Amino acid sequence: MTLIFDYSRLLGKIKEKGFTQASLAKQVGLSESTFNLKLANKRAFKQEEIVKTCSALDVSLENIPLYFFCVKTSENGSFERAG
Repeated sequence: MTLIFDYSRLLGKIKEKGFTQASLAKQVGLSESTFNLKLANKRAFKQEEIVKTCSALDVSLENIPLYFFCVKTSENGSFERAG
């Protein structure tokens, strides 16, 4: 079973902090296209990328699961934290 992660909370935080996906990708050290593939569940985030993204967005490391590990759990579209 492939996990599909919900990055809607992360996308909201990106906007809240005044970033575009392109500007955040650059700050994290990724190309815009690679960052977009990760947000679309086509590529997985690496641990270092998660930490850099959290740092740029002022997200505490203890809140990583809220932004990176919410998975779709049912056909009705509900999401819950993985693990």
